[in-house]
Amino acid sequence: MIIFGIDPGTATTGYGVIDTLVTTSNKQFQLIEYGCIVTPKEQEMPMRLLSIQNDLHRLLKQHKPDCVSIEQLFFGVNSRTAMTVGQARGVVLSTVASYRIPIFEYQGLHVKHTITGSGKSDKKEIQKYVMRYLGKRKLEKPKVGYIDDAADALAVAICHYIKVSNVSDVENVSINRNTKVSNVSKVTKVSNIKKGAKVSKAKKKGRP
Repeated sequence: MIIFGIDPGTATTGYGVIDTLVTTSNKQFQLIEYGCIVTPKEQEMPMRLLSIQNDLHRLLKQHKPDCVSIEQLFFGVNSRTAMTVGQARGVVLSTVASYRIPIFEYQGLHVKHTITGSGKSDKKEIQKYVMRYLGKRKLEKPKVGYIDDAADALAVAICHYIKVSNVSDVENVSINRNTKVSNVSKVTKVSNIKKGAKVSKAKKKGRP
């Protein structure tokens, strides 16, 4: 299963593509690609959003993912930041939906807790666990953008697979799996009582 993870933002949208592996070893995933979609701050917002859309179209056509996992908007940030990130999220959601690819959304704290066992993990800690899941000693900096954004995108992709398959992490960190799954009228919702993860699925046809 190819999972395309996205950490949305107008200036930098991180993405990470992984393939799941059926194996008894510690390596549970194969890293396909990761990077960032970057837009210049001097460019007008409509053109920045169009740039995100165009690059995302290219990546989705290239990798043909089975599903897309996206980090939800964190409302603890200031209103201006929330607005710009929300615009980028809207472009990402509509672009993915145009391919009728299932979309799964997870809160940032939920991703941290699932990946590391703690919702208070910092960027470096998340990168460390992502590398362990992928069997990598190092993640190289993307050609453009920041490794933090790309690693966050990989984390949300790994988080999705853990939640739907009950995979344990490489250090046997305790993971909350009180997940309820329901399917009603072609819309799938996955909710975690404590973490509030939400999933939406379209009907199939074939940092600032």
